[in-house]
Amino acid sequence: MKTDTKSHLRMTQRRKEGHEKKQAAADHEKGLLIVNTGNGKGKTTAAFGMAVRVLGHGMKLGVVQFIKGALHTSERDFLGAIAHCDFVTMGDGYTWNTQNREADMATARKGWNEARRMIESGEYQMVVLDELNTVLKYEYLPLDEVLDVLKARPAMLHVVVTGRHAPDALIELADLVTEMRLVKHPYREQGVKAQRGVEF
Repeated sequence: MKTDTKSHLRMTQRRKEGHEKKQAAADHEKGLLIVNTGNGKGKTTAAFGMAVRVLGHGMKLGVVQFIKGALHTSERDFLGAIAHCDFVTMGDGYTWNTQNREADMATARKGWNEARRMIESGEYQMVVLDELNTVLKYEYLPLDEVLDVLKARPAMLHVVVTGRHAPDALIELADLVTEMRLVKHPYREQGVKAQRGVEF
């Protein structure tokens, strides 16, 4: 379908007016609870994109990576070396590798204690809780406890939670929820293994 110049002008004018109206109505700021979930790739990647923005503004960032503690990640090397970033990893790898519920629960508790400290301290402008949704899915932590801490977070603190299977109650509490949908993946369709700079 070909759009003529006049139609295009009318369309862009309407969009501009709509955008300006929404901007005028948005009159305050607040700390956001952001959830990245779904079975598609990019949940952690999107969270770290926001993390880079926070650091670029000279703001303080806290990161707790659940599950992935045994895995080397370049984002931990990079972000963890920045002065305004406290980067903590907890876990012994994916649940299918550990196969020890009690140990996984103890590790999740250590990670949550650190996350809670960051959230309640008032020192951070953003805290990323990577793979917390997975921890909650397997009930390694009580959901009600996590929700209570997130509800009581400092007013201007942004918290980003990632992982598949976000609980409904977390989605309900969140200000921004994005679901990554898997359409194609090179591992699944082509047998391409995880690669530096893409997966880790």
